[in-house]
Amino acid sequence: MYQKIKPAKVSDVIVEQLEQMIVEGTLSPGQKLPPERELAKQFEVSRPSLREAIQQLAAKGILESLQGGGTYVSKKLGNSLTDPLLHLMASYPEAQYDLLEYRHALDGLCAYYAALRSTELDRENILKKHQALQACHDKKQLTQEVIADVEFHLAIAEATHNLVLLHMMRAMYDLLKQHINESLKDIYPQKINRNNIHDQHRVLLEAIISGDPEKAQAASHSHFVLVEEALLEQGKEQTRIERSLRRMKTYPIADS
Repeated sequence: MYQKIKPAKVSDVIVEQLEQMIVEGTLSPGQKLPPERELAKQFEVSRPSLREAIQQLAAKGILESLQGGGTYVSKKLGNSLTDPLLHLMASYPEAQYDLLEYRHALDGLCAYYAALRSTELDRENILKKHQALQACHDKKQLTQEVIADVEFHLAIAEATHNLVLLHMMRAMYDLLKQHINESLKDIYPQKINRNNIHDQHRVLLEAIISGDPEKAQAASHSHFVLVEEALLEQGKEQTRIERSLRRMKTYPIADS
């Protein structure tokens, strides 16, 4: 015997639409939703139905409604790596190399699939993020360059159309900022490394734009090899400086 098919509640359909937008990355953690009137118009639903859907998502911890401040996608969705872990990472310099290895694998996959699957809109977005990175690089604005660097790699992750890769990268946003900031502070005093690293971003961009997955993954690989080598060399240089300082304290140079 057939069961009667019940029509879906409008609020449930809205919930499904909003959840899909969040999973696909159209709505990001911390992003503010349009005002209720505008959102109801976009969905072509009544405001009471929309309000009910928002309440359901808020009860799940997916949305947060602030009194007089609008409705936001919960920031907790992007905080798999929390502040205590960030502090631990900062306390252990060797963890920097562990993260570099992890990014080596993750970014390589992102580069490969971005070259394979990116749409014209994706490529335009990656190009736009690279131009912003170029501007910060030219002006030597380290703080802004770190953010632009992360945004460039996030744009590549978005272009993979792989939801797991995208949300893994987004969950690492703060950790990536810290990691890139520490890396650049260590290796950017060497002008040649600064220019080489930025040139590699351009090679990566061109490989993705041209739709060459193998070349894109190879460009990502070369990028992280250079970063690791530069960090190791900088560490050796710092060790030599510290050794020289200890010798000077032990055997001070006599005044002539």
